Amino acid sequence: MNQEKPDVCFCSLALGKRYRSHAFLLAQDIEKHSPGTCLIVLTDQPQEFKKYPNVLAFKHEQQSIGCYHDKRFVIGKAISLFNTCIFVDADIRILDKLQPDMKWLPGITARSCASIVKHNQAYINSVNDAYKPNRTKDLAILSKLAQKLDLDLKDTNIQFVMEMLFVVTRQDGREIEFIKHWETIALYCELNGFYGAEGYAIGLAAAKAGLPVRWDAMDNIVYFKDWVERQKIKKGQANPDKTLIYFQQHEAIEYRQNSIFQKLVRKLDKFIGYYYRSLCLRLATLSNFDFYYR
Repeated sequence: MNQEKPDVCFCSLALGKRYRSHAFLLAQDIEKHSPGTCLIVLTDQPQEFKKYPNVLAFKHEQQSIGCYHDKRFVIGKAISLFNTCIFVDADIRILDKLQPDMKWLPGITARSCASIVKHNQAYINSVNDAYKPNRTKDLAILSKLAQKLDLDLKDTNIQFVMEMLFVVTRQDGREIEFIKHWETIALYCELNGFYGAEGYAIGLAAAKAGLPVRWDAMDNIVYFKDWVERQKIKKGQANPDKTLIYFQQHEAIEYRQNSIFQKLVRKLDKFIGYYYRSLCLRLATLSNFDFYYR
């Protein structure tokens, strides 16, 4: 890797064979389109990344029940080493050259974000009636959590951040407070069975830490994400032939054939892991009983 490292890095979470395989392709993309830019990876098998000179891989075992909130550990590690980190899902692909002098304002910059008020209304309107009770329950959890954090969910400045692609830049230590608040929020949501709440956690933690969240089109990052590209194709905004190879590579990883034994081991690991992490969650939250249980 170039010793004159830029002040910006990419970072991602790659737990399990499937996501490590995606991250290998991501590492190759970054090396091709942004030579000298580092990719920070938290993974269960860091030795598998040794052949990628642009990757700094660190050992990590899943902490959160749904895994989603483990992204905070990625951000925490990356922002401790670089002034700015660009978080991307491991299965994102970088398709074109990146500007070598990318600059980002302090705080959080998101490719996709909206006020929590707007996001909630849009989500309620988009789901089938059968799923609305679950959604109502999730919003009740968020409402109670916001009260505990002394935040107003009706405040249009509090953002829901789409977590697949966003940037965090240091700002007077507020980024550290942001990670701490994210942990508090993650534990509360998972304790109440709301596992996929990281988009909310990012916005609430940023608001609590006083870290600004702003939208940016990020035109300088040309990327592929399967479900995003499908939406563009459906709307006639993209040519499917241009991204066919990326769909094929993505599906080859996602639908790789496993033996019956491998499937059984995976199910057993998932079962044991769930109850182990649930126990750890209970123990961790007992230290602040009033906040988490009253």
